[in-house]
Amino acid sequence: MICFMFPGQPLTFETTVPDDPDFRQATALTLDRTGLDLADSALLGEGLTEHVRLQVYGVAMSLYRCRRLRREGTVPAIIAEHSMGIYPAMAACGALDDGDALELTCRIGACIAAMGTRRSYALGCVTGLTAAPLMAVAENNGVFLANYNTSRHFLLSGERRNVEDAVAEALNNGAFTARSFPCDAPLHSPLMEEVAGELREVIGDYRFREPVLPLMSHIDQDYLSAADLPEFLVRELSLPVYWERTFQALSDAGVSRFVEVGVGDSLKKYNRWIASEGGR
Repeated sequence: MICFMFPGQPLTFETTVPDDPDFRQATALTLDRTGLDLADSALLGEGLTEHVRLQVYGVAMSLYRCRRLRREGTVPAIIAEHSMGIYPAMAACGALDDGDALELTCRIGACIAAMGTRRSYALGCVTGLTAAPLMAVAENNGVFLANYNTSRHFLLSGERRNVEDAVAEALNNGAFTARSFPCDAPLHSPLMEEVAGELREVIGDYRFREPVLPLMSHIDQDYLSAADLPEFLVRELSLPVYWERTFQALSDAGVSRFVEVGVGDSLKKYNRWIASEGGR
């Protein structure tokens, strides 16, 4: 069984772009629905941050690569998503059109980014510590565990100074690596509830179809229905991403081939780590 995995926001834009009819179609659709030109990563319009640009870019490239894979004969039986990967995942399983997925990504990103005009936020990437000691570090510094990617790979989320302090403490406590990077909002933390009402207003403009392929939630590993999706899009920003559990649930469901559909190979790396520990 093949699973298409859709990763979250990339950290950077790729230095080269494809040159084929599918990419040109994706470029035209993205430009029309969001203002982002995939050919040069230039965003037309005002008020959208670098992080929103990366979010839209990541979704657009996932949609493009999904189309290419299917054209080449690689067909998924199940869909998985990590963080912002939910937007192309919804398109891949038929719950939204590609254009709506792009537009919704852009609008959600702009709503989230408004938080960054009021406070400074950051994410912290920590490897080497297990969850329990890192949770203690997070609590000591008033931040949150945002991503449980593997047994020893996590993201922290919160106000920037607090995240920086937590990263320093994690290193002092034996983390292999730990670094922070600024972001627009404290993603996957309870602090996101500040904009929940605005998010619901944006999401209310869209209609979701029943997925034609199983779409697994990264929160509780249940399968999402059309009725679930509007509230899931709000809740998932306030709750952690549990990728290790998701990979294990997919394996238990019979997935034998995982295909990462997007920019980079972070999910493949997480999967190898998890599989090496669990013997899968």
